[in-house]
Amino acid sequence: MTRRPSISVLFRRVAISLLLLMSATGVSAQWKFFSLQKDSIPLFRGFAVSFDLVGAAMMQLSDYGSYEGAFRVNIHDEWFPIVEIGYGKANHEMDEVTGISYRTQAPYFRIGVDKNLLKDKHGPYRLYAGLRYAFTSYKVDLDCRPFTDPVWQWDTSFGVKDESCSYHWLEAVLGVDAKIFGPLHLGWSVRYKRRIAHNDGVIGRTWYVPGFGLDDDNRLGGTFNVIIDI
Repeated sequence: MTRRPSISVLFRRVAISLLLLMSATGVSAQWKFFSLQKDSIPLFRGFAVSFDLVGAAMMQLSDYGSYEGAFRVNIHDEWFPIVEIGYGKANHEMDEVTGISYRTQAPYFRIGVDKNLLKDKHGPYRLYAGLRYAFTSYKVDLDCRPFTDPVWQWDTSFGVKDESCSYHWLEAVLGVDAKIFGPLHLGWSVRYKRRIAHNDGVIGRTWYVPGFGLDDDNRLGGTFNVIIDI
């Protein structure tokens, strides 16, 4: 019987291999991504509040959407820790195909950080990449249009009320913002969303998740933000 090495031995071997690989590929240059640009600009540069217009427009023009605001700290015009808080809502009445009505409304939050990728960190424009962790806990009402089973001829309608659900996901963010005048900035972002954990209760799969959007195969989303520096 071959004796398997312990976890600690495997960990040490992997760590040593990574160190050798890092030194061989000049990884010291990659650490610059996590460092601050050295100049005379103060470390703390204030903070900003912002509001997303896309979710609010969807709320008015469709049967789902959200109201969302964010609070962002500016570290040296380079790193931007951020908290996004919103309230998502859906009222999807009687789908023509499935005959199902879906209703939910709940708050959600995201927390993460952005990095300014431009060489001129202190200019009026920013190109940034970032990452978010997001979570929501919500309740769902689900009603199905009554119909008769073609074989047994009985009523097969069903409904669910106040079914408790939860959703955890990650978002990779790429965006820009530009100074318009004074403290006012406008910006937009494109986001790739990836679910990491969820609880749909007895429903099987929820139609809309507050903050995440439609729970389908489309992983992309976006925002258009009005930003005010303070």
